[in-house]
Formats: sequence, C-alpha cells, structure tokens
Amino acid sequence: MGIISYIIIFIAVLLILSGLFIVKQQTSAIIERFGRFLAIRQSGLHIKIPLIDRIAGRMSLKILQLDVIVETKTKDDVFVKLKVSVQYKVLAEKVYDAFYKLDYPQDQITSYVFDVVRAEVPKMKLDDVFEKKDDIANAVKRELNDAMINYGYDIIKALVTDIDPDAQVKEAMNRINAAEREKVAAQYEGDAARILIVEKAKAEAESKRLQGQGIADQRREIARGLEESVDVLNGVGINSQEASALIVVTQHYDTLQSIGEETNSNLILLPNSPQAGSDMLNNMVASFTASNMVGEAMKEQNLLKKKGGKGSTAS
Repeated sequence: MGIISYIIIFIAVLLILSGLFIVKQQTSAIIERFGRFLAIRQSGLHIKIPLIDRIAGRMSLKILQLDVIVETKTKDDVFVKLKVSVQYKVLAEKVYDAFYKLDYPQDQITSYVFDVVRAEVPKMKLDDVFEKKDDIANAVKRELNDAMINYGYDIIKALVTDIDPDAQVKEAMNRINAAEREKVAAQYEGDAARILIVEKAKAEAESKRLQGQGIADQRREIARGLEESVDVLNGVGINSQEASALIVVTQHYDTLQSIGEETNSNLILLPNSPQAGSDMLNNMVASFTASNMVGEAMKEQNLLKKKGGKGSTAS
C-alpha cells in the first residue's frame, strides 16, 4: 500500500468520526439535509452523512422558568408591580413546531403575560389583587396554554410571586397595620383592666360579706349573753327592768374602763339630751339596787349550802 492509500483511509475515518454525534438526555436534535428538515434525534449516539447532513439545532425538553415583571394600575388608582413566574417546556412530540414556528419563545410568553395582567388587575382594587393573586396566575396560565400549544410549548404553571405597590402606598399600609395592631393591643389591655376591676370588686364584696357575717355572729353572741344574764338575774328575784338597768350600767363602766386604759384617750362622749342625766342616774340607782339584791341572794345561797353541809356531816 502506498501513501495515497493511507491518506484515503485516514480521510475516510475522519469522515466517519465527523458523522457521529451524541444527543444528551432530555434533549432533541434537529437534523437537516441540504438545508431541509430531515429528522429529529433523541438522546443517544447517532450518525449523519458528513458534509450533507447537519445539526440545525438542539431543543431542551427540561422545564424552564421565565420571570416577568409587569407594572400596572389597580381599580383604585394604585400603581403596582407584579412578578409573574411561568414554568414551561417543549413537548417531545412537537419539537418541530417549537423549533421552526417560534424563534424567541421568551418574548412571546412575556407579551402574553403583560397582556393578561394588564387586563385583569385594573378590574380589581389593591386588596383584591393580594387576595386573588391565584386567580390572576390561573388566567395567565390559561391564556398562555391556549396560545403556546400551537408552537409546541406546554405551560406547566404560572405563579404571582411578588406584589409590590407604590412606596407611598406601602408606607400608608404599614401605618394602617400598625394602628390596627395598637387597637387590638389596647382592647386586650382594656379587657385585662376590666377583669382586674371585676375580681377586685368580687373580693371586696366577699370581704364585706364575711365582715358582716362576723358582726352578725358577734351580735348574736352578745344577745345570747344578755339573755342569759337576764335569766340569771330573774332567778334571784330581780325583774327584767332592773336587770336591764344593771346590764346597761355594767357595760357603761366597762366602756369607761377600756377608754381609761388607752393612754392617748382624753375624751369621753356623754348623751346630749335634757333627760340624759336623770336617765343615767335612775339607771345607776336601779343597778345599785339590783346589785345589792344579787349580793344578798348570793349570801343566802352560801348560808344554805353551809347549813346543808353541816347537817349531812352530823347525820
């Protein structure tokens, strides 16, 4: 074999190697022959005729995302910026349409997003835009699907990812939210104060009830003691009037004694009436008389007890 043979073999090998090509996973290759569409090759190792066939382009079948920012005005004349994220992909069975019918799919998608957002948002007030952002996203997805399916693209999802009102509007909204939070805090503080007042009133009412109950018990005991005292005095021959006078004077002296025991007390209050002196004197005389009668009665009882004791001893 001569040198020419080696050269021919070398050129043939180069041509064969140049005809081999690899298509990556989730990718489609478009093959043209003499400038006309020939075939679509999927992932794997393939061969083409050198100098005749060529790879016109490759289309990714992965899900792609495009972010579009649209500025528009709401129904209540508030300028707002919306960020719309669109996820889309090329359909494997429509790679031909995606490659030959549409050169710049991003520009096409952006145009439709602008058109839908500027048609939907001006119908809503600002608060409705925040509440119905999913409705806006669904409208974008629906419109894009109807338009892009003819070009071999499938719209996976559309999302309104950000809503940015005008700076002055945001400041006003922040003030409104702060005022609302302060109002709620004031309501909670007022409720807490009312609860404290109610509980304090309940405690005071319970204290007064217990105090009144104690006073009532004390008065009942005093009345019971007075009743027993009157019964004892009646038992020794003193009538009820004399017994009452004796008890009153006794309590009077007890009161004077307790006042005298207080070192800081230098004031005694007496009844202020024309007959107060004579009434007090009569009560004192009756009490002295009753006291003497009690003393005599107690002496007689003691003598009887002594005589009884001696009689029992003699027997």
